[in-house]
Amino acid sequence: MLHETKGIVLRVVKYGETSVIVSIYTELFGIQSYIVNGVRTASKKRAGRANHFQPAAILELVVYHNELKNLQRIKEFRWNFLYRHIFFNIIKNAVALYMVELLQKTLKQPESNPDLFYFIEDAFLHLDEADEQVVGNYPLFFALHLATFYGFRFSDSYSSRYSWLDLQEGEFVESQPAHPYFLTEPFTQITSQLLKVMKPHELKEIKLNHETRRILLQSYQTFYALHIQDFGTMKTLGVLQEIIK
Repeated sequence: MLHETKGIVLRVVKYGETSVIVSIYTELFGIQSYIVNGVRTASKKRAGRANHFQPAAILELVVYHNELKNLQRIKEFRWNFLYRHIFFNIIKNAVALYMVELLQKTLKQPESNPDLFYFIEDAFLHLDEADEQVVGNYPLFFALHLATFYGFRFSDSYSSRYSWLDLQEGEFVESQPAHPYFLTEPFTQITSQLLKVMKPHELKEIKLNHETRRILLQSYQTFYALHIQDFGTMKTLGVLQEIIK
């Protein structure tokens, strides 16, 4: 049966001489894998079609869907939104690839979750238009707020009394945890500020240096690894830390 759905490209693997297998987070069906034939060809008629399947691309799709199959097929595809900056700006592209990898590691089940889809879509659209001050803090914002949809978001109970952040429990606590997975000041206060951000443009009010961002990104990676099985480490994190100063 054919269905129309929006989708966000997460991963592309070459298949055969002219085809690709694409992992796409769809509005209707959640995470899905699709085989797309004939897009890697020198034919003038089909030139540029493979460009649609870049990580973070937002597409309009007409797909065949069979719940009994692990690999689906795409009948038609076109741009839903063509970014002005993400594919061409080095810093924004690095942030987008970090976001994509985080999604690859956390989206496990092929289940529809429209609220999560719209959050992700909105996050990429805002990144595309964000100014420099916002982009530097964007990975922190995305990592913290994405966790909400998986049920292990930090509870924002930070205060002068509850000033330790227990990464294992996801809570601000009164004293140093007995395990090594925690944050202290000033990183706990900054995390609390980031949790309060509801619109990306508010990120420009949070002034952070390179070392602070590095520590927070590493800590948030640990936070995800503690809550998602086989999360491992993120390959894009090192690149991101080099590019964003």
